[in-house]
Amino acid sequence: MDRLAALTAFHDEDPDDPFTRFALAQEHLKRDDADRALAFFEGLVRDHPDYVGTYYHLGALYAALGRDDDALRTYREGIATATRANDLHARAELQSALLEAEGLGFE
Repeated sequence: MDRLAALTAFHDEDPDDPFTRFALAQEHLKRDDADRALAFFEGLVRDHPDYVGTYYHLGALYAALGRDDDALRTYREGIATATRANDLHARAELQSALLEAEGLGFE
């Protein structure tokens, strides 16, 4: 059984599990299926807004799709979520992504 099939089976058993949904989004990205990845990431933010890791990847996907306003909004929401969770590492990554998306990143 390939990875996508295995993750889909896990998702069928527990469709609300955030880790499985995140892993499915990542797997769809690897397979160049941005629409399916986007659906999983957006669902995660909607249903599990405290799942901090989603914001970075959703913002990056929005940016790759040319949806710059959505990317900026997502990074800002992620920074707020990471701050509430006291997840300093995630907050720093999201701040860096936001600066980069705003064209202010340091290279």
